[in-house]
Amino acid sequence: MSDARRVLISGGGPVGLFCALLLGRAGLPVRVFDENPGLRDDPRAATTHPATLELLGAAGLAEDMVRLGLIAPVFQFWDRPSQRLVAEFDHGLLADDTAYPYVVQCEQFKTSGLILERLEKLANVEILFGHKVMDFTQSAGGIEVLARSGGIGTRHAGGWLIGADGGRSAVRKIAAIAFEGFTYEERFLVLTTPFDFEARLGYCFRSYFADPGEWCNCFKVAGDGPPGIWRTVFPADPAASEADLLDGEAALARLRKFFPADPPREIIHRNLYATHQRVAETFRRGRVLLAGDAAHVNNSIGGMGLNGGLQDAANLAEKLARVIAGGEPDALLDLYSLQRRTVTVDFVQEQTIANKKRLEAREPEVRKRNFDELAATAADPEKARRFMLRAGMMDMQRRAAAITLENGGRPWGSRP
Repeated sequence: MSDARRVLISGGGPVGLFCALLLGRAGLPVRVFDENPGLRDDPRAATTHPATLELLGAAGLAEDMVRLGLIAPVFQFWDRPSQRLVAEFDHGLLADDTAYPYVVQCEQFKTSGLILERLEKLANVEILFGHKVMDFTQSAGGIEVLARSGGIGTRHAGGWLIGADGGRSAVRKIAAIAFEGFTYEERFLVLTTPFDFEARLGYCFRSYFADPGEWCNCFKVAGDGPPGIWRTVFPADPAASEADLLDGEAALARLRKFFPADPPREIIHRNLYATHQRVAETFRRGRVLLAGDAAHVNNSIGGMGLNGGLQDAANLAEKLARVIAGGEPDALLDLYSLQRRTVTVDFVQEQTIANKKRLEAREPEVRKRNFDELAATAADPEKARRFMLRAGMMDMQRRAAAITLENGGRPWGSRP
């Protein structure tokens, strides 16, 4: 089979693997490189929104994700100082809009594992763990990748290279694609506990706590099975050292301070990470295409990062298959870049920045206005449905589908 038909993918996380699955099922030869020795047991990213479930369902993955995860039908906003429930939103309002009127809490590594199980049945897809992409050269006719494994360099020819290799993407850097945006001063601290916040304090599986001093996200994942585990996310003091922030006693004291009425007694995992809001200047440069964190990163409030990456993968794989197997013009890949970059900037970046500002607002009048708006929206079924269409990323998918190269990504109904 011609090397020009082969798609090379840097990154064996869920986005790279999902690209490989969709392209492999389209009959294309695919070779995936990942520098890790196998799938990473990464505790990040669990929330899967309705818009993404539609894509995963079409690929035969959603049912197994429910089996390995948890269905979260509602999410809540709380005022932490008063312990008052401000608003609750039910995905059931989307029953006429989608076959998936709920969120699935399925950890990222479980989603990767489900995809890998299916890839192992495709003879035209190769997964090369322990291989790091070091360099590449491209020409009018194809692309050649230099990968290193165990100190030995190997060269691999293909027609296209997808960079799905994370926020520090080597592919993006080698392609000299700028990564525009900013980094938050504070880091995010994740503390995982077996404490049952639902049974003990009445919180649902996805709860957001506004606090002018220290906001928090609290959500449940299945873990290794019933009864599941809970993750809490806090802003970390920029002046504090990593050692102090991750100290076991200090972390437990923080958790107990935040939930003093019935304090947790055990932490089973601690993690600290920098948080960015950045988008690549383009998702395509010649035969190089970016997807997932290689193309965009954002804060985790609202759970939109991995969802956006999986949506990238579905959009890109469909268009790239049409170019390679269908002989369609490669301008389709410019359309991929335009569609996905536009909605990433207009929806994901805008929404996640707004989510953080809502939780950390300090001024009493701003906090009151935020709470009044949330409560009024939740109380009105049609307003709540429109809110859920955006929060569940369905509006984003509809907007992306409406973008053409001719309208240049302008909003619906706008004129040139």
